[in-house]
Amino acid sequence: MLDGLTTLSDEAAEVLAKHDGSLSLVGLTTLSSAPLAERLVRDSQGELYLDGLTTLSDEAAKVLAQHKGVLSLDGLTTLSSAPLAERLVRDSTAWVLHLDGLTTLSDEAAEALTQHKVSLSLRGLTTLSSVALAEKLVRDSDPVLQLDSLTMISDEAAKTLARHTGDLGLNGLTTLSPEVAKALAQHKGGLSLGGLTILSDDAAKALAQHEGGLLLNGLTTLSDETAKTLAQHTGDLYLNGLTTLSTEVAKALAQHKGGLSLGGLTILSDDAIKALMQHKGRLSLDGLTTLSSAALAEKLVRDAGGYLSLYNLTTLSDEAAEVLAKHDGGLSLDGLTTLSSAALAEKLVRDAQGEFLVLDGLTTLSDEAAEVLAQHKGGLSLRGLTTLSDEAARALRANPKIRLPGKFRR
Repeated sequence: MLDGLTTLSDEAAEVLAKHDGSLSLVGLTTLSSAPLAERLVRDSQGELYLDGLTTLSDEAAKVLAQHKGVLSLDGLTTLSSAPLAERLVRDSTAWVLHLDGLTTLSDEAAEALTQHKVSLSLRGLTTLSSVALAEKLVRDSDPVLQLDSLTMISDEAAKTLARHTGDLGLNGLTTLSPEVAKALAQHKGGLSLGGLTILSDDAAKALAQHEGGLLLNGLTTLSDETAKTLAQHTGDLYLNGLTTLSTEVAKALAQHKGGLSLGGLTILSDDAIKALMQHKGRLSLDGLTTLSSAALAEKLVRDAGGYLSLYNLTTLSDEAAEVLAKHDGGLSLDGLTTLSSAALAEKLVRDAQGEFLVLDGLTTLSDEAAEVLAQHKGGLSLRGLTTLSDEAARALRANPKIRLPGKFRR
């Protein structure tokens, strides 16, 4: 990286262009001449980042279009003319052309950009009126198409984007008309609408028909009726913006057949826990700060798969700890700042023989707890420790699979 460079001679540019790899010159705010641009791209085959450029002459654009790798011009906020857009794409051999700084496009510039032969990135657009451009973005995009800056979208553009077969990110949308919701519901991959803070009944009914993961993390509350509607969705459902969960909403969501993520919840009432225990799919409750229910711990372990992260837990009962220790995979409990007893430490390590255990929130350990943790057969991370007795440090150092802060490794 040479991001601090603000000026560059033609001769230096010619040398840099021979670099076989990524070249980042985002400090440059102008290309003083077309020959300078030509020297940069003549031999360069890798990634060329010129994100500091805020303006570009037609001549320089014509030369940069000959770059044969990834070309990033994210500093451009406007394409001053359709001819400039045409010069960027007419003979372009760039594998990917990044213009993520553009917030708007004229119809003429949009039409010109649709002629680009390979991939085109326009993540900064706030509106998308050109259906032809939407078609190109869908056709040429990677498995993930992120258009998170879009704040509004036409029905026709939504229908076109829905044909994208990978994950589609539209997290800039804050409202969703029933017509757009119906169009997007035809999308078959993961659909991310994290910017929505409200959802009409009609939009919820439409999205419930979507086949694939559905992310609605912007919703902070959910009515009973909306919960019942969304529960009809059959893919993974992400509602990580919810901070409270009534018993009725919990009962409704428990009928959902796919994975259910409620990572924004820090506490759950006993009635809500009882309701969620009826959920048949994977349940994720990453935000919980307290876990006392062994039954809920058992469900989380059963649903987690390879890795279980409960990094916000600050309080853990002995009974729940004993269940978590049986998890057949890595376990992260970074929120715990103390282990209340050696017995709790013993429950955590008793059955977790070969898996990685993360306890980086612990700042100190008693000698008894350290002795117990030192017997853990898998990897163990204790990087948050600030104080330890010499005896505790010696016990932990004897296990080569335990990660300790530098001052305790000697």
